[in-house]
Amino acid sequence: MLARMSARAQPAHHAESARHSGSAVLNEVALFVGWGTAAIFFATGSQLVEIVAHPAVLIGVFVWLFAVILWSAISVARHADCLAVKLGEPYGTLILTLAAISIEVMMISTAMLHGANNPTLGRDAIFAVIMIALNGLVGLSLLLGGLRYREQHYNLQGVNAYLNVIMALAVLGLVLPNFTTSTTGPTLSIEQETFLAVMSVLLYAIFLLIQTMRHRGYFVDSRETAAESHSARRPVHMRSTAFHAVMLLVYLFTVIVLAEKFAIPLDNSIEKFAMPQAFGGAIIAALVLSPEGLGGIRASLQNQLQRSINILFGSVLATIGLTVPAVLTIALITKRSVTLGVEGGNLPLLLLTLAVSVVTFTSRKTNVLQGCIHLLLFAVFVLLIFVP
Repeated sequence: MLARMSARAQPAHHAESARHSGSAVLNEVALFVGWGTAAIFFATGSQLVEIVAHPAVLIGVFVWLFAVILWSAISVARHADCLAVKLGEPYGTLILTLAAISIEVMMISTAMLHGANNPTLGRDAIFAVIMIALNGLVGLSLLLGGLRYREQHYNLQGVNAYLNVIMALAVLGLVLPNFTTSTTGPTLSIEQETFLAVMSVLLYAIFLLIQTMRHRGYFVDSRETAAESHSARRPVHMRSTAFHAVMLLVYLFTVIVLAEKFAIPLDNSIEKFAMPQAFGGAIIAALVLSPEGLGGIRASLQNQLQRSINILFGSVLATIGLTVPAVLTIALITKRSVTLGVEGGNLPLLLLTLAVSVVTFTSRKTNVLQGCIHLLLFAVFVLLIFVP
């Protein structure tokens, strides 16, 4: 009798394993699409990405690459979310942040080195990341979380640590160049650029030391409800840590390869259709922030505002702390001029965003009103792109 039961159980076990294998393959369709797209563009060389004479084809290539990169970036967020559950905070969100920043650095560097020098591209992309993350995504997270839970709580010490470093680096990197006198215009001298690059990396490294070791508790919501919510958000298709780590790296590599190709039609499209240069920076920022934005909004909807803050504030801090030095390094090596200072209406908008962020996170809870204010500032950012 036991033998008959074992014989029945064995086919059922094989069927269950086959079902799980099929589910795993379906979950990674984006990887096959990304590899296929990369193979097509590498096989055709520069023929597809450099098409300028046919506007319809140029737009088609632009949309095609944008959609595939976005799909792959969302898959990066999915595997990073699984790692966050397995490794705990703040390591999970740190993995997602560093993955996204590597995408941003690759896209900006490729766009900077393609064609004629565009001295404002790096600044526009960095400024767009700050506006999209601190206003658009934070505002949307606070609004949706407030609508569902009325008030949401977070760790005040962690937010203060984020804002202190963000404010210092944002003002030094994007505001100070407007007022230095060693060079003309909103630029820095070679000595100033070197100092800013080194100090940005050093300060970010100190922050990581505090976040992951010395004061890790600042970035974790210790309330019991957060712990229950954390266990409740466990992804259905959770697999081993090694599997998710490998898949995250594979997807990340796919995004980086495609991002290098995407930067060329993006630059060509801006020139062909006479779009504002700031629009290119906003597109890069939107792609870079897509995995983090998805993770931050999802965390807020699950009443995990602290995780949402870790993701969104972490992306802003990593952008200023790592992307600014990368842009300055590329400029120094290639002898290209870089404009860092934010000008026009964007300057008071940046300062207002930093001030509103401080006011928003002065207590240990948030509500719908604060989300609406941040979304208003995001709308002003979009308006100023097309109507400066």
